[in-house]
Parts: sequence; C-alpha cells; structure tokens
Amino acid sequence: MISRLKKQPPGRIIALGFAAMILLGSLLLMLPVSVREGVSLSYIDALYTSTSAVCVTGLIAVDAKDTFTPLGQFFLGFLIQFGGLGVTSLGAGIILAIGGRVNLKGRSLIREAMNVNTGKGIIRLLKHVFQVTLIFELAGAALSFLVFIRDYPPLEALGISLFHSVAAFNNSGFDILGNLQNLIPYRDNVLLNLVTCGLIFFGGIGFLVICELWETRLNWKKLSMHARVVLSVSGILIVAGTLLIKLTEEVTWLGAFFHSVSARTAGFSTYPLGSFSQSGLMVIALLMFIGASPGSTGGGIKTSTFFALLQGIKKAATNQAEKAFHYALPGDAFRKASVITLLGLSVVVVGTWLMGIFEPHLRLVDILFEITSAFGTVGLSTGITPDLGVDSKLLSILIMYIGRLGPLTIATLWHFSKGERVRYPEGNITIG
Repeated sequence: MISRLKKQPPGRIIALGFAAMILLGSLLLMLPVSVREGVSLSYIDALYTSTSAVCVTGLIAVDAKDTFTPLGQFFLGFLIQFGGLGVTSLGAGIILAIGGRVNLKGRSLIREAMNVNTGKGIIRLLKHVFQVTLIFELAGAALSFLVFIRDYPPLEALGISLFHSVAAFNNSGFDILGNLQNLIPYRDNVLLNLVTCGLIFFGGIGFLVICELWETRLNWKKLSMHARVVLSVSGILIVAGTLLIKLTEEVTWLGAFFHSVSARTAGFSTYPLGSFSQSGLMVIALLMFIGASPGSTGGGIKTSTFFALLQGIKKAATNQAEKAFHYALPGDAFRKASVITLLGLSVVVVGTWLMGIFEPHLRLVDILFEITSAFGTVGLSTGITPDLGVDSKLLSILIMYIGRLGPLTIATLWHFSKGERVRYPEGNITIG
C-alpha cells in the first residue's frame, strides 16, 4: 500500500492526504468528549464542519461554541491549522522537528503544495513558513486578547484569542463566540477589526511574498515580479472592494474595509450579510471568486491568475506585450489563467445549478453566493447554511474540497498520459 502510494504523482498524494484528514477530523468532532452534553451532532454536520476547517473555509452548519466542548474547539482549531499549512508541509515539519531528513519525494510534494517552481531552498522555505506562522499567530492572539479580556474571563479570553488568530491567519472564518454571531458584536472595535484584517492580508498574500518582504526589508525595487503583482492586485482589490461595498450598503467605512478584506477568502463578517443588497453581494462574490494568492492559506482562482487574465485580454485588445514591472509574463501564463478561471466558473455554475435543484425554495442570489463562498474557501454566507439539506451539504463539501486543492489540480488527478506522439495538421476554426 505504501509502495503504491509513493509511486503516485504529488497532486494525487496531496489530495488523498486532505481527504484522509477530513475523515479523521469528522471522527474527532463526533467523539463524546468533543460535543457538549445534551447536544446532538449528526455525522453529516461533523463531516461538513471538518471539511470546512481543513479546507480553511468557515462555512458551518452548527455553532462552534454551542456545539463543541473546549476539547472539540481545540480539534477544530487544529484542523484549521492543518488545512492552512497543508498536509505535506505539516508532515515534513514534524520530520524535521524530530531530526529526520526529507527525501526527494517529500521535497517534490512540498513544492507542489506550495506552488513553488523550483526545489532549491525548499527546506529553508519550509522552516520560514513555520516561523512566520508562529510569529503572526502569537502576535495576533496577544492583540486580540486585549479586546476579548474586556468581555470574558482571562482563561476563556485567551482561548478565544488563540482560536481567532489561527482562524484569521489561515483565512478561515470560524469563531467560537456563540449564537452564529461571528464578529458582529465587535463591528465598531477598531483594534480587533484592524488586527483581523492584518492577519487575513498576510495569510492571504502567501509565504513566499512574506519571506521576500522580510529579506528585502520592504524594498519595493528588490521584490520579484510575483511579489509586486500579488501586493499590487491585493491592494487594488481591497480599495475597490471598500469603495463598492460602501457605495451599495449602509455600513461604516470600517465595515466596508473589513468586508473587502474578509471577502478575499477569510469569511469573517461584522454585519449580517443576509441584509445586504444584491449589488453588495455581487461585489463580495466577485472578491471571493478571485480570492487570495498562490502559496497562501486562502483559495479562489488567485490574484496572479486574475492579473494574467487581464494582461492577456489587454494584449488581445491592444496588441501590446503582456508585461508588468519591467518583466514579460511567461508565455503560457494567459493560457493557464484562462483554464483555471474557466474551470472555476464551471464549478460555481454547476454547483449553483445543482443546489437550485436540491433547494428550490432558496433565492438564486443566496445559492450563488453560498457556492462561490465554498469554492473560494471563504466562509461567508447569507445565513442559509444551517438549513441546507444533506444533498446540498454533500455538494458544498465537494466544492470546498475542490476549492482548497484547486480545480486544475483536481482535473489532472486522473491524467496518466505523458503527451501525444502523433501530430495532426492544423484546421481552421473561427473564433469570436
């Protein structure tokens, strides 16, 4: 069994690892010591919650505080951390911690999981990933504690702060405040809003970019093309999202900014989204679909994919080269971005169609928003998640899984061919 597993391509091993952790997580959450006394938890809800945690989404059918004991909440936090770091990164980290060596197969898995083009310095990068994660999560917990200590006993405030920091940095919108209220009680708390946004932003730009920022001492000119694209697109999307949400909804500027950042795969909310207009929900859905950046804890088609797509469209319209920051884009960037975007749209469209069949009483905008949130591993919802049927929950589980691994990775899991040897003459086809 192990020898057969070693022969599998990296993408398939990663997919199996996530699936195994989801199943294990569902069993941990079903343990009597994980569920509060008097609370009944069905297996489908445990599986849904585990999938949402491992896929760092945040969609939840049961309230985390009211359903799970402190131990169950710890398991939930562990699943979120596992999902954010990834099965291969965490496994390799454990091997390094006990003094072992990561072989070539392990390095290949890490490279695949973190979207790194080269295996050079992969172990050094992995160590930086754990250091960055620890620093940000401890700092976030310390700052969050200053807020939660005002409303909770010290020990409980510490637990909430740690959980919140892990969830925010890993771009997972879980909370343990109770009553499915998320961060609505803290909508006007500037410190918690900014700390949460900071954790979401740095967790979403990717570990490679964070390491570059540290090594270059924030020197823009020394950053790679990838880092500049990620930071530029992320900044533009945050500003544009803030302005559009403020234009369409009756929220404060802080609320508009928070939701613009959170919509990029985090899933926290300070206003009930069920009261948002259809225009506001469309803005958030677009941000959710674009998502975070490669090598990060977030989902979506990714900021660099969106940028390459726009550059390709610009080239087709103006006949100008695809370039940015004095660099030319790779020749296949637009083709790969188009494939990822088309696959992502297909998942959202088919998922929306199927849930529309399963839940005919729900509004199309609510279903589309829910499916986009699942695909982007965001966790935002208009409030329909707890009332979904078993069929819809299983569908959402599948879409969260696809969103975490990436539609292109899923599409190539069963690809065995090494390329065709026969070449055919070109034919004519009219495009456009």
